[in-house]
Amino acid sequence: MKRFQIGIIGATGMVGQRLITLLLDHPWFDIAVLAASSASAGQTYAQAVQGRWMMDRPLPRDLGAITVLDAADVKAVAGEVDFIFCAVSLSREDTRALEEAYAGQGLPVVSNNAACRLLPDVPMIIPEINADHLAVIKAQQRRLGTSRGFIVVKPNCSIQSFVPALHPLMDFGIQAVSACTYQAVSGAGRSLTVWPEMAGNIIPFIAGEEEKSETEPLKIWGKLSPDGSAILSSQGPRISAQCLRVAVEDGHTAAVSVKFDKSPGREEILARWAGFTTLPQALGLPFAPDPFLIYREEDDRPQPRLDALAGKGMAVTIGRLRPDPIMDWRFVCLSHNTLRGAAGGSVLTAELLCAQGIITHRN
Repeated sequence: MKRFQIGIIGATGMVGQRLITLLLDHPWFDIAVLAASSASAGQTYAQAVQGRWMMDRPLPRDLGAITVLDAADVKAVAGEVDFIFCAVSLSREDTRALEEAYAGQGLPVVSNNAACRLLPDVPMIIPEINADHLAVIKAQQRRLGTSRGFIVVKPNCSIQSFVPALHPLMDFGIQAVSACTYQAVSGAGRSLTVWPEMAGNIIPFIAGEEEKSETEPLKIWGKLSPDGSAILSSQGPRISAQCLRVAVEDGHTAAVSVKFDKSPGREEILARWAGFTTLPQALGLPFAPDPFLIYREEDDRPQPRLDALAGKGMAVTIGRLRPDPIMDWRFVCLSHNTLRGAAGGSVLTAELLCAQGIITHRN
C-alpha cells in the first residue's frame, strides 16, 4: 500500500501530541505536516512544545525538527498532505470555518472537535457502530462544492464509554438510560501535575458535557434520510446524564442503568457483548481492538488504572452487570478517553475511510 501523507492541525495540544505518538509507527500513515496557531508557526516543533510535552514517549528528534506551519494557512497545508487530523482549540464558529476551509480545498478532515458534530451532513462516527453514515459525505461535498474534501468527526469522548455497551442491546427496545460519567483530567487537556486543585477532589460540572452525552448518542443511532442528504437523529432512547470530573489521569468511567421494552436475561446480555463483531475487526484495521467489548467478572472491575489500556486503549471494558431496582439492568463501563475517545478513535476512523476508498491519495 502506498503510504498516506498526513497533517496534524492543532499539533501542540494534548490531543495533537497524542496523535503524534500514535502515528509514529503507523503502518499506513506518515506525518508530513504539523500546524498550530500563529504563536507557534515558524518555530521547530520541539521549540513549540518545550516545557509542555505531556506524553510519556519522548519526542523523536526528526519530528522535533519539523517547522510548524500556521494552521490558518490552509493552502500551504493542503498542498502537502493527503488528509488531516484536526484538534484545534478555537471557538466553535472559528473551528467550523477552519475545517470547512480545509474541506473546501479538497482535503479530507478527520476532526476531534465538536463544532461540526451535529451538522446533518457531517458523519459523527464510532467505526464499530455507524460506518454506514459515511454515505452522507457525498451530500456534504455538494454543499461545500468539492469532489474530494469533506469533514468526518468523532463523538464526545465520554459517550464512547457507554454507547458501545448499549449498542448490541438496542433490539431489546431500550426505553431509557441513566448514565453518570466519571471523567479523567486528561479530558480537559490537563494532567494531575498541573491541576493541583483536582488532588483528592471531584468537580460535579463539566461545561456542555451533559448535553452532549444526551444528544450525541441519538445521532450515532440515527438513520440516513431517504434522499441520503442528512443523518436523522433517533427519537430515543431517553438519556439522562450527569458528568463529573474526577482525580484520575486517564480513563472515563460510566455507571449506567437501562430500562427495556422487553428486558433480556443476564446471559442474553453477556452473549450480545461477547458476540459483538464489527466492520473494523473484519477489515483488520491496525487500530481495531479485538475484541472491542471486554466483560470482567470481578466485582471491582473495570478500573482506570487496570483497564483503560485494554486493547491498546481502544477497547471498552464492562463490568458489574446486575439487576436494577428502578430500571431493569445496571453496569459499569470504561474507555480510555484520549485513545478510544479522542486521538485513537480518529486514527481508527481514518483507517476505515482509507480502507473503503473514501480517502484517496492527493496525487
